[in-house]
This record gives sequence, structure tokens and C-alpha cells, in this order.
Amino acid sequence: MNVRQMWKAKLEGKPVPASTTHARAEARRTDGGQPLAARTAFAGIVLGIDPSLRGTGLAILDFQPGRMPVLLRCRTIKVHAKRPMPEALAEIHRGVESFLADFAVRHVALEQTIFVQNFQTAQILGAARGAAIATAALRDLPIFEYAPLRVKQAVVGAGRASKEQMARTVMAMLGHGRALAFDEADAAGVALCHAFTWRG
Repeated sequence: MNVRQMWKAKLEGKPVPASTTHARAEARRTDGGQPLAARTAFAGIVLGIDPSLRGTGLAILDFQPGRMPVLLRCRTIKVHAKRPMPEALAEIHRGVESFLADFAVRHVALEQTIFVQNFQTAQILGAARGAAIATAALRDLPIFEYAPLRVKQAVVGAGRASKEQMARTVMAMLGHGRALAFDEADAAGVALCHAFTWRG
């Protein structure tokens, strides 16, 4: 089984072949004496966020036992480059808040900021992430962060996957009819990563 097939089986509560290296490693890992491979899959609604000052991706996914994840809503919060940073941060806050107000979100998952050499870029990305995190934190929601490499490994099975590969894989997993924008696909990807790797 490839990575996607293993996660599909795990989400549906089906056994993962013990002959695979991944399954053997999971079976060896324990938490309080309970093998992780035997633990139940994540259930509930996750808001995935791919933060960016001018194009934050949002995706709401519903995970329930016995079926594949369902994409309930997605959006890219686009802010014109001429608008000042405070206005952009306010748009991010309003966008995240509208998603949280419309759905009974259990967890929020964000993509971590990748390493950037430009200090100003790092500040801008940090501000965008802060606006999204603060909005969720005000609702006392659990917030989880994942490195882009980990997201790609969990969803695509390759840490160096391109944005095109990520979008195709996410759409295939969700059975989504229309093409997702890259920011929305990345947001859905981090939500999938959270559900696939979460240990409750």
C-alpha cells in the first residue's frame, strides 16, 4: 500500500497491513501502553489555514469514521497589495471568524512559516499567522501547527511535492469536482495532515 492508501484505510477503521515498514513502526510506538496503530481516527471538523498577508487560504473539512473527509467550504482571502498591513490583518481576522462562526470547529490547523532569509518577509508572514491564530484563540479552540514538509509527507507521501501535486492529491482525497486554488489546497492539506497524524 502507498501512503495515501494506508491513511485511507486508517481513516475508515480498516486494518493496515503489518508487513509495511510504516505499520510496523506505528505498532511499536506506544502512548500509555496503547499501540498508536490501534487508536481511533480523528473525528470532527477542522479549519485548515495557509497564512499569507495577501492570500490566506482557508478550508473547512469534516472527518467522520467510516467515510472519506468532506470539504465543507474553502476560500482564499485576497487583499490588494496597495492596502496597508493593518487592513490586511483585519481581513484575515474577519475571514477566519466567519468560518468559525458558521461551523462547529473542533480543531484549527495551520501551516508553519518556512525559513526565509528576508527579515521583512518573515515579519509579514508572522503578522498574518498571528491574526489567524489570535482569532481562533479568542474562541478557545485548540490550535496545531505543522511544517510544510510534514504536511506534504502526510498527504502526498513526498516532502518535496510541488503545489500542483499537492492540489491534485487533495482534490483526489476529497473527491472534489472543481480545481482548488493553491492556497485553498494547502489549507485543506494541513487539515488532512492534522487528522492523519493527530494523537488524541
